[in-house]
Amino acid sequence: MIKKMLLLSVCTFSVLSAQNIDLNHWKITIPEGKPTEVGPPEILDFENNPVLKPFFYRDSTDGALVFYAYPAGTTRNTKYSRSELREQMVPGDNKVNWTFEQGGRMRGTLSVPKVSQNSVGDYHRVIIMQIHGRLTNEQRDLIGEDDNNAPPILKIYWDEGRIRVKTKVLKDINATDEEILHDKAWGDDKGRNFKEVVGTKKFTLEVVVIKGKMTITLNDKETFTYEGVDMERWGVFENYFKAGNYFQSRDEGSFAYVKYYELEVSH
Repeated sequence: MIKKMLLLSVCTFSVLSAQNIDLNHWKITIPEGKPTEVGPPEILDFENNPVLKPFFYRDSTDGALVFYAYPAGTTRNTKYSRSELREQMVPGDNKVNWTFEQGGRMRGTLSVPKVSQNSVGDYHRVIIMQIHGRLTNEQRDLIGEDDNNAPPILKIYWDEGRIRVKTKVLKDINATDEEILHDKAWGDDKGRNFKEVVGTKKFTLEVVVIKGKMTITLNDKETFTYEGVDMERWGVFENYFKAGNYFQSRDEGSFAYVKYYELEVSH
């Protein structure tokens, strides 16, 4: 029982390791402020940035990159707080992203060592990896939106010591190319849990996207594959990877820590 456990045209990004972190292609968002975002080149000196502490720092005992979050400042279109990296294919620029046609891969070794519990003893959930959609400026203007936000095609949760995967599905597979640009055209699937219980121990996740197909693998053993009309039509969107701690609670006194030991992204 988990309750008894202790708590890029074509390009390649270098491996992010705990001892030799390259953050040139990432922007961090923390709960402090409205919230606060720090990208390249300032993020490269994160260890000497007092604003980022205690939300984003290196663990002196094992060198891991630590993401701490609690209910505080939120980003637009959300109600939860985060200490989370956002991929930037061009350092400092959110406008250059990738499509399913171009593909992408993210692999990370991480752990969720400490998470608070709710009033009935259940651990609060944490999103630890994402693929988020983005509208181009032309798509945004076409549907009359005032920002470039699109739904996340992938959310990977730490949920009671298990890894849970959720994705998006079209409510109407016959929707037009313009209609599928709207958030309301997409619903959530039922979600799937990997069999292995990771608890508070280290584990490895790999996400691979190619045209019309998305696979998620836990510890190089179990794999979930998503393909078909939903994945094919998702190709209309741009995308970017996210990794860290998107904390799924607004409970007073709640919190979570996520530790990344390695993180690699390539396209």
